[in-house]
Amino acid sequence: MGEHETLVILDYGSQYTQLIGRRVRELGVFSVILPFNKPLADIKKLKPKGLVLSGGPNSVYEKGAPSLDKKLLELGVPVLGICYGLQLFALNLGGQVAPSKQREYGLAKLKLSGKSTLLPAKVDGSRIWMSHGDHVAIPPTGFSVTAKSGDIICAAENAKRQLFGIQFHPEVSHTEHGRDILESFLKTCGFRFDWSSKSFIEETTANIKQLVGDANVVCALSGGVDSSVAATLVNQAIGDRQTCIFVETGLLRRGEFEEVLAIYKNVGLNVKAVDASKQFLTALKGVEDPEAKRKIIGREFIKVFETEAAKIKGVKFLVQGTLYPDVIESVSVHGPSVTIKSHHNVGGLPEKMHLKLLEPLRDLFKDEVRIIGKELGLPDVITGRQPFPGPGLAVRIIGEVTPQALELLRQADAIVREEVISGGAHKHLWQYFAVLLPIKSVGVMGDGRTYEQVIAIRAVESSDGMTADWAKLPHELLEKISSRIVSEVRGINRVVYDITSKPPGTIEWE
Repeated sequence: MGEHETLVILDYGSQYTQLIGRRVRELGVFSVILPFNKPLADIKKLKPKGLVLSGGPNSVYEKGAPSLDKKLLELGVPVLGICYGLQLFALNLGGQVAPSKQREYGLAKLKLSGKSTLLPAKVDGSRIWMSHGDHVAIPPTGFSVTAKSGDIICAAENAKRQLFGIQFHPEVSHTEHGRDILESFLKTCGFRFDWSSKSFIEETTANIKQLVGDANVVCALSGGVDSSVAATLVNQAIGDRQTCIFVETGLLRRGEFEEVLAIYKNVGLNVKAVDASKQFLTALKGVEDPEAKRKIIGREFIKVFETEAAKIKGVKFLVQGTLYPDVIESVSVHGPSVTIKSHHNVGGLPEKMHLKLLEPLRDLFKDEVRIIGKELGLPDVITGRQPFPGPGLAVRIIGEVTPQALELLRQADAIVREEVISGGAHKHLWQYFAVLLPIKSVGVMGDGRTYEQVIAIRAVESSDGMTADWAKLPHELLEKISSRIVSEVRGINRVVYDITSKPPGTIEWE
């Protein structure tokens, strides 16, 4: 990565922390998310032009609650505290934080109550998104209250010290002028707004050339947008010294192995297909725990790649399409945020590997990757492809992965995809797929009683995969999908629809 002006976001455990980073990137500023307790010396090395203290689920008065190094407020750069972040620096600077009479969660209305450096005039009377149990009752000396929602202080600032705090969340789409507020803060920091897909491509290809040198590399190609963009970036840097390995794990969707290979013939990548389906299914035999499944699949992937790399002279690197959310969700290094799940390409790696990892997209969000893919000239069939998990159908079968379960799920999933696309609903969906549940239910078919398995349909709308709303598919479409699955897939007699958003649920079931 080249020398970019950086905004540092300290994570205090908010479910929205990654959204802050994404919104800031959209505005043309490079952002880095770090745990709240990152040593001050490490933060200084990044030469931040601004700091954001995220929200969080704790009360500042709780024993063991995430704390604040007051020296952060003396770095001489603007600081924005959001929700818990505001309460934290208010308390540390002599203000008072008190429990709210009633926890406030959801939409509220903001009313400007004083002159503000941070808040543009247009926010007066606008909708904001609240999520808090405590609030700042008395701001620190030198701070002025600039906005309220009823009796609650919504915003306070000390413009002279460039310390700003807001009780609501500007990063979520529900806040009407959230983007304008973040942009105002970034302008106060003096950013040049020079982060773009073009600059990323130029800097990343140059860095890959320097890092790889004369070595050869192998790329873990899945057929999805992430690995495809990673492979194309590396290909642009070192050409045919990269061998892309596309593995038939036995966990792909119906016809996917052949379809993906056909796509790559036209892209110009050096692709080698490897059928390791028996290897993966043998390793998964008897395993039901979702974390265990992901880690086993990650381990088997590495075995395949190292075996294939040994056949190529001078291979030193393994390219993966790891993204920022993969890292954040897989490893609890970002403040108190918990590990949600292991992604096969980060959480399932063995401690000792013969290959060095090369992850050119590790700092990017999914929507940034799609933009870069288009910039690199990849076809829509790749850049517009709906996300598919690295562990494949293994994490859409709840319980043990068997050949019989895979066949049932493949048939049902193919029907879901066919009907969603033919009905035109796919245009506004992030993902849509079937999940095989480990339960059986009683049914009646013809004149007989059945006792067969259940399929859940999952369809969500999202822009980045970090948050998602369940899709309100037309009843007629759901009826047609259900009718076809029950009629055509022998072994399924019931279909249900998942109406859970993320959060609190995840998009994938495992």
